[in-house]
Amino acid sequence: MKAAGVFEERVLFSPNLPPAVNQLLQMAVAASHGEKPLAEKLFKQAQQLDRSCLQTYFALYKFYFYQGRLQEAEREVIAALEEAAHQGGFPSDYRRLSRLDSRDMYVSDVTLFYLYSLKALAFIKLRQQQTAEARVILAVMKIIDPEDRSGASVIMQLAEALDTEAA
Repeated sequence: MKAAGVFEERVLFSPNLPPAVNQLLQMAVAASHGEKPLAEKLFKQAQQLDRSCLQTYFALYKFYFYQGRLQEAEREVIAALEEAAHQGGFPSDYRRLSRLDSRDMYVSDVTLFYLYSLKALAFIKLRQQQTAEARVILAVMKIIDPEDRSGASVIMQLAEALDTEAA
């Protein structure tokens, strides 16, 4: 039987992830269950190592979200949206994207990452009880992601359920 390696991957990130970034992210994921300050430090180190690596934003905003640190999660989602827009050559302000052809949002991993991150922003806004802003984001998502490749319809259903509950 072969001995297990010292470093085992816990999460599969993008296959194009630089090895040093992947290692930091894996260590952060491992630490996130019991050593949250260390995990946060490792997530941030991974992001600082390669600011263009979108997976570092994703990992960090999910970490903050699961900790209930919604303002920090929102900050990282916005940074993720800005970096993805920069890489994709389109406006980072989602309100301006409703004028684009929706097919433009399906052309690459970068644009799809933007959609997933925008969905995350809508969910965070709902959790922060900023329902009006969440609705604006979700309305734009219906336009720029008509095929629902991001799965934003789940957040739309949640928003509708919250409306029904509030009534």
